[in-house]
Amino acid sequence: MTQNPEIDPLNQAHPTSAEGAERTALDQGTYSQLRTVRSDARLELDGAWHQISPRYVASQIVQNALFIAGVAVVALVLAFAMEQTWALIPAGVVVLITLITLIILPRQAKAIGYMLRADDIVFRKGILWQRMIAVPYGRMQLVDITQGPLDRAFGISQLKMVTAAATTGVQIPGLTQAAAEALRDTLIEVAETRRTGL
Repeated sequence: MTQNPEIDPLNQAHPTSAEGAERTALDQGTYSQLRTVRSDARLELDGAWHQISPRYVASQIVQNALFIAGVAVVALVLAFAMEQTWALIPAGVVVLITLITLIILPRQAKAIGYMLRADDIVFRKGILWQRMIAVPYGRMQLVDITQGPLDRAFGISQLKMVTAAATTGVQIPGLTQAAAEALRDTLIEVAETRRTGL
């Protein structure tokens, strides 16, 4: 039995209550609309895109604010305690680059999405520089959920899929804990069925 390659494994014609709960978990507390390039030449796929949590942006802002504070403290100690005023220039450049990154971060976060298709999961990111990666379910070797201290505080996780080819490994940041667990369980279940068919 062949399946349409655009069918979402969690959006079948007659989903069970467990599948419906998984689909709800993937979309609960996430952005409502994927930001894409307005050009007709954009990379595009038909299907249901799932997005990350807006809490990812807040977590990144806090992490970068702590980084900026650390850079500023080191630069000020070098400049005033050790009379190395040159340290203010590279510190200023690093702080400026980090602030620019924070300004565009919300737009970048809204462009991150993933789509579960019949035979693979597609991950996309970027607006100016678009990137789409398709990872076949049968080639997955490891699905890993990671949380740092600030991620735990904001209730988000990062899910990493590892394949035999290192270049096709995918990291999806900013997933809610429920979404990360539901996605992990779905990927493991689907990957097992694809591997048994090889």
